[in-house]
Amino acid sequence: MVDLDSGAVVAVEVAAAPPGRRGGAEVSEREAAAVAEWLLSLVREAAGAEGLLPLVLPLPAWALTAGEDFAVLAESGLRRAGRRPRDVTFMLTADLAELPRATVLSGVARLRASGFRCGFGTAMARPDLVVEAAPFLIRLDPSLVSGIDGDHRNGGIVAGLARIGRSSGVYAVAAGVTSAEEIVRLRECGVRLGGGTFFADQGWRPGERVTPVPEPAAAAQGDADSGPRVTEFMVPPVGFDSNSTAEQILEAFTGDPALNSVVLIDHRERPLGVIDRTRFLLSVTGRYGHALHAKRPALRLAEAPRTVPAWMSAIAALRVAGQDRERVYDDLIATNPYGQCLGMVHVSALIQSLSRN
Repeated sequence: MVDLDSGAVVAVEVAAAPPGRRGGAEVSEREAAAVAEWLLSLVREAAGAEGLLPLVLPLPAWALTAGEDFAVLAESGLRRAGRRPRDVTFMLTADLAELPRATVLSGVARLRASGFRCGFGTAMARPDLVVEAAPFLIRLDPSLVSGIDGDHRNGGIVAGLARIGRSSGVYAVAAGVTSAEEIVRLRECGVRLGGGTFFADQGWRPGERVTPVPEPAAAAQGDADSGPRVTEFMVPPVGFDSNSTAEQILEAFTGDPALNSVVLIDHRERPLGVIDRTRFLLSVTGRYGHALHAKRPALRLAEAPRTVPAWMSAIAALRVAGQDRERVYDDLIATNPYGQCLGMVHVSALIQSLSRN
């Protein structure tokens, strides 16, 4: 999945046919365990190529009827594979449309309580169900995306679905994007995520390049200057849940001496705070520091995040880093139009590059 403004890959979707069942009876413990093991196998296979980006995994919708057991099994298995629940979005299959409304709502709520996210397809979920269930993603079918640049009817539907999603905190992702013209039209409709053959063919693997997206219109950039965009200097963020403890952050800094800062994010990947390495270690390793802070939320020690939109130029980003008279920021957070964290930008890398040029 690609950010349609910056062209950055923001998630990896695993394409696989989920296990089926005959239906009728309630989902057994054995069936729930089989689906959890199948998901674990997908994660382990993906781990060989990608260990940083969030994953979107297919999930048979009938698994929502498995009760509490499935969420517990899935969380346990994925953590064994080194994946936190918030790194995983379950894209529910088409049989979602056959489930009772109450079953969908309760099943999604259970997965969300365990930290997972869910995605619905627009062909299988009515808009009012999307509003009530508030999944993380809604997938716009290729039949809607295809030819959107020349079909005003499809454009109106897509714009409406994107507007419904935004009002409920749900992100629309366009499937089956095939042309640059479609990307431009999708942006106009308010869609900022997409995937399809325009970006790469079926043989693409994480880490490989994708086709660059068209440049945003200059009028939309406002702050833009000539020169490279901040996305050219962006590195994957080290993110933690907003309820992470200071002890967990300390372990991250101890394990990676080159790590400058970590980002605390909410359940929709929006940055809530940034923890600077030097300031954090001074607080935690000082006298009584560990006793005071270790078991308490790290957000208490965080600073307000300094964010820049992913389309911003490197020169404009430097101005943002230095506009506070009391503090020059070491790291900036690049965000998409939804305010989600895409990556970290080291100010030192901007200075070095621009000074060479």
